[in-house]
Amino acid sequence: MTVVSVSMPEELLERIDNFSDEHGYTGRSEVVREASRNLLGEFEDAKLEDRDLMAVVTVLFNYETTNVEERMMRLRHEDEGIVASNFHSHVGSQYCMELFVLEGELEEISTFVGKVRATKDTLTVDYSVTPVDEFGPSALGDAGAHGGHDHGESADREAESDEVESGDVEEKETEDGAAAESSGDD
Repeated sequence: MTVVSVSMPEELLERIDNFSDEHGYTGRSEVVREASRNLLGEFEDAKLEDRDLMAVVTVLFNYETTNVEERMMRLRHEDEGIVASNFHSHVGSQYCMELFVLEGELEEISTFVGKVRATKDTLTVDYSVTPVDEFGPSALGDAGAHGGHDHGESADREAESDEVESGDVEEKETEDGAAAESSGDD
């Protein structure tokens, strides 16, 4: 077997050693070999090839590592063909979370996840992949992420707009003294 030298932070090495001891591995090399096989095999699932997929990718990083946030923004733009949605949130006082919703084929999603994982200073990268082609031919059609439906939002907005235009909206005072809008049909 070939011997390979790998650089890693001391904290990660300690975690590998602890994991090895706790789970009965013969040493860190066995843990690294198994982790490598698992990583390389993640996207080799033949059941997912040539299918329309949706993936959620979650990235956690330290607030002070602005290079990660900048890299996530670049990836969002570079891969806008598969990034259906992106969300950034603060987690506690020192962490940030970046969430991506992807739509595409296995190779595209695998490449995106690989780019995220290769980003220096990420703390964790988690993802899940779900086939969506079984939901019908238009699951990821040209009509957008919602397949042409709008969850009623546009109908609600149109109704509000019609009420405002026709003057049917009046302002009422609630029990707590706050102003509330209501249609004249109450």
